[in-house]
Amino acid sequence: MTPSNEPEGGGSQTLERGLAILLELSRHSEGLNTSQVAAATGFHRSIAHRLLVSLHRTGFAARDDDGRYVVGPTVAGLLGDAGPSLRTIAEPVLQRLAQKLDATASLVEAIGTAAVTTVVAEPPTDGPLFWYRKGSRDPLDHGSGGLACLAAGPPRVSEPERVQGIRDAGYIVTHGEVNVGAHGIAAPLPGWPVRAAINVVTSDPQLADQAIPHVLDAAAAIGVPSDHL
Repeated sequence: MTPSNEPEGGGSQTLERGLAILLELSRHSEGLNTSQVAAATGFHRSIAHRLLVSLHRTGFAARDDDGRYVVGPTVAGLLGDAGPSLRTIAEPVLQRLAQKLDATASLVEAIGTAAVTTVVAEPPTDGPLFWYRKGSRDPLDHGSGGLACLAAGPPRVSEPERVQGIRDAGYIVTHGEVNVGAHGIAAPLPGWPVRAAINVVTSDPQLADQAIPHVLDAAAAIGVPSDHL
């Protein structure tokens, strides 16, 4: 007898249900709430909710302040674009930035509810440095990288008050918000399909202020996708 949680012939029923929801989201660019997803797919609302939470956490779905879900940035990353990807463009810029500042520079993307480090450029010399590994996850609501990611997108009702100030200034400097003794300098990268930012982390408080124009220059060098120009 086929187990009740597996489709006939093998495979994963949970995976198939998740893909069915993702397909349904792709048909509705205006977004769907949990009840609408359940109605469209025929799944129980609790099942639709659990799968949407997982899709959102991994970036396959994005959720707005009204609770509506759309296809998330991870899907665009899998499919690729007609032009170079953000990560491809950012990598050499971050390498130059890390060498110039002698500090770790990274690309941070908002995936689900976390600020995820997706590209890392290490400094050329050893010292009292803060190392960020690819895949590191930090909060979106505090810390330079997460807050700058939020500022890369349009205003949201639930965002921290200081995010609009980051949009206006084009950068943020934080001190010890995620790691004790760490100073973060980040600049949002608006215009890309994913909310993203350049982030520099250093243990030198003087470098934090000195790095601002260099981080802004790096953000300008990355620019926006050609189809947004």
